[in-house]
Amino acid sequence: MENGKRKIFIFNFFTFNCQFSFFNSFARLLCIFAALVFSFSCASKPADLRTLVPADALIYLETNDLGKTLGAVTENKAFQQLAVNKPDLSALDGIQVAVAVTGFETSEEQLSEENSVLNFRPRFVAVAETNAWNWQALRFTENKLGEFINENYGGEVGLETSDKHGGRYFVWTARDGRKAYAWVQGSLIFFGNDESAIEKSLAVKRGESDSIANNPKVNKDSPERLAFGYISPDGVDQVANLAGISLAMSASEENEVKSFIARVLPEILRNSVKEISWTANKSGQRIEDKFIITTNPEITTVFSETLVPSNSGSNLANLLPGEVVSVTSYDLLDPQIAWRSLVLTAQTQTDAISGNLLAAFSGSLFEPYGIENPELFFSTAAGSQILTARFDAEGEKQVVIAIVKDVETVKKSVAKEIDFNKPAENHGNADIWKSADGELAAAFIDSQIILGDAESVLKCLEAGASGNNFTKHPLFSQLAGSDSVSVTAGTDFESAGKIVEVLAEKKTANETVAAHFITETRFNQNGIERRTISDFGLLGTIIEQFGKD
Repeated sequence: MENGKRKIFIFNFFTFNCQFSFFNSFARLLCIFAALVFSFSCASKPADLRTLVPADALIYLETNDLGKTLGAVTENKAFQQLAVNKPDLSALDGIQVAVAVTGFETSEEQLSEENSVLNFRPRFVAVAETNAWNWQALRFTENKLGEFINENYGGEVGLETSDKHGGRYFVWTARDGRKAYAWVQGSLIFFGNDESAIEKSLAVKRGESDSIANNPKVNKDSPERLAFGYISPDGVDQVANLAGISLAMSASEENEVKSFIARVLPEILRNSVKEISWTANKSGQRIEDKFIITTNPEITTVFSETLVPSNSGSNLANLLPGEVVSVTSYDLLDPQIAWRSLVLTAQTQTDAISGNLLAAFSGSLFEPYGIENPELFFSTAAGSQILTARFDAEGEKQVVIAIVKDVETVKKSVAKEIDFNKPAENHGNADIWKSADGELAAAFIDSQIILGDAESVLKCLEAGASGNNFTKHPLFSQLAGSDSVSVTAGTDFESAGKIVEVLAEKKTANETVAAHFITETRFNQNGIERRTISDFGLLGTIIEQFGKD
């Protein structure tokens, strides 16, 4: 960064700061409306909110029934185990909400000579069909919505109202000049932080410009759907820029590295990804999140031909303890070709010099596992199935497990910190080599290698010897039964408690319960399909944002 300044990048959505995550951040507004809406007393035929949103919206999110959507989060066993009572969300039944992001603004706040905050502020409009009488919608807008704006703008917010475009227009102005806007007509409420965004939506309502309903990718709601999201090609460009900056700041302390990531990653994403859609559905007592990432035709063809599952049916989970935070199983017909296609494809999406640098440093992705030369590791060293596992939430303790075809080739691919010229330590049937500082270890047992954090490698060997391993885990059958290229099974003990604290009351303050998820990734003729089934879904992740922390 310029002048060696260390910048802290924070995504500022409305008036509060939160860490950047494109779908989470934009979808939070749905929950803001859910938290504010009161019980309305009249009913009407559901509206098609897509017909009220500009066709050129960068990002679009909607739910056609807030009560149903939030209720899905409270219906699983994990929530009910922690909550005193299941919350009554009937006041939100039938409430429709759509959110459109029409652009972004960037501002920098200098904290000190060396530190500054870069805020990303999306310009958005939210449309709510309240099914209310007009007087109720007006009262809600002036009082409830006004209270929310006043609190988030630091108090002493001024309000001006007027009749405009056949409805009631509201303008709130904070002491520092920030503004929020709303327009109410009948049971409809338009709300946003940018006047032009609301004006564009009103123009759509009057039939003066096209709506996003004409976009075939923004398909009409199905009865089973809880929520839907869409990022347009222009939206992908904007999100790519923000993602590049966010990743750059967390990836390294070196300014040159940050600059490289912030420049090259957005370029690769823009040239690779065309659009993204997200759908949330019920799956029994759990929630299914499905992302469809449409890639450009060349990349789609390459990935569908090289990232192919072997369906070999091999299993390495008997070498994993059951208490791992997450485990990912890769099933690849040819791991070396798969790795090459990823690296070469990324190279072709940027300039030649950047592409060569990218290829040169791509191997650093495997440093936490103790792999120095991934090309060599994948070429003749590993079988079709490869497992990676995290033993802590921070990702500092990780291992990779693979079938060994050629022990000597595997050794050459491992980081030089592990000296295979020294005698091996014996641990049951396994031979172990450790780095001089004791942090990394490589263990060979039968035809398999366990490589990575030394403490975690030993735990894997103990799990394999005792039989108390991941094959006893409730998610094992789904992990082993998946036919996808990549499947991840994970557990966390914090999400359920945080979600309960937002929506209900906990039975015991310090009680925790395990929340599980399974994520499958497939590559096909449409691009990339990512499907997650979990206790709370992405919706639960959004709700967590409103916790006490």
